[in-house]
Amino acid sequence: MIASIVIFVLVYILLASEKVEKSVAAILGASAVIIGGLIDFESAMSAIDLNVIFLLVGMMTCVAILAETGFFEWVAISVAKAMKGRAAPILITLLLVTMVFSALLDNVTTIILLAPVTILITQLLELPTLPFLILEALASNIGGTATLIGDPPNIIIGSRAELTFNDFIVHLSPGVLVMGAVFIITAYFVMRKYLHVPDQVRTRVIEACPKLAIRDAKKMKRSLIVFGFIFIGFFTHHHLGVPPGVIALAGMGAMLLTCRTKSEKMLRHVEWDAILFFIGLFIIIGALEHNGVIDLLANGMLNLCGDNLLLTTMVVLWGSALLSAVLDNIPFVIVMMPLIQKMLVDTGVAPTGDNPLFWALALGACLGGNGTIIGASANVVVSKIGERNGYKITFMHFMKWGFPFMIQSVFLAMIYLWLRYFVLA
Repeated sequence: MIASIVIFVLVYILLASEKVEKSVAAILGASAVIIGGLIDFESAMSAIDLNVIFLLVGMMTCVAILAETGFFEWVAISVAKAMKGRAAPILITLLLVTMVFSALLDNVTTIILLAPVTILITQLLELPTLPFLILEALASNIGGTATLIGDPPNIIIGSRAELTFNDFIVHLSPGVLVMGAVFIITAYFVMRKYLHVPDQVRTRVIEACPKLAIRDAKKMKRSLIVFGFIFIGFFTHHHLGVPPGVIALAGMGAMLLTCRTKSEKMLRHVEWDAILFFIGLFIIIGALEHNGVIDLLANGMLNLCGDNLLLTTMVVLWGSALLSAVLDNIPFVIVMMPLIQKMLVDTGVAPTGDNPLFWALALGACLGGNGTIIGASANVVVSKIGERNGYKITFMHFMKWGFPFMIQSVFLAMIYLWLRYFVLA
């Protein structure tokens, strides 16, 4: 247990220091826990969430094919033109769209789709790109909290507690709407000094013709048709019994076939360092789980509270948020769910959707991902997309933006849980 913690802390220090590439630090840490016998090879492999890996590879490839057609340039120019080159409405629109897409799809897919558009819009209007990208990642994690399919922890909670899609809408959406509105207002006030667009740039945008950005209209139509089927698959995957990652891979194959694109060429556009980072991190967190570290943390949180439901709810919320900022929230939620269910049985409380502990866990785990760059998959993906386009997001830079917004949203979640389940119930 101690050795697992030491390796995790050393990897975390390397990530925070930016002295070593994130993927290299994660792979070295993963190798250390396997070589050191802290987790056997089979358990290490099973700790890797292939659904996330398949989703990333599939969607990155599909987006690369679509990007070749000029689609993202067309969208970027069209949005900028529709807003008459005004930066504030563009920022608000991007954050709103990100939240809605993240609730309906998932936050990783949303970032893969919207980050290229955001980069192009900021370049077109001569706006600072890094804050836009970071705020978009934060918005995706907030929006993904609202539904069963928006974030992986919610899928796990829904499955283990037998909660429906409608349960998540009823219990989480009202709070997430408030958090999202406050987030957008705060983001606007924080960003307002950066939102000046020179008059000559606005004139150029207003006079632009978006259609001229399209390089291959036939290929674009084929790509968008395949994307349509992919999205239908994402919306219905829980009914089909097929993970989103498999749907993304199938969509990638269909798009490569219909667009007559060579896979070797397109696979070069996959952020392989992000893939390696996730694989390494999954194995390191798997070692922590294998050796009882996450179990110990979860039990410690619940033992603090005794049978006080309000205190337990708040400890689960804040504990999940803070731990999800530095750990992967998926194994943490997997460990927490049976502990919460056992505690409810011991205290004679029915483990139904009306119980605040499930929603405290969901809110804490999903919102806590905004705390650091490794707290959520969307954060890692946006940093890699930014880096590929010449915009490096460091660990500390992301934390400077993300951590205060995380505290803000979790504080609002605390008030929401208190009012909804202890005052107005």
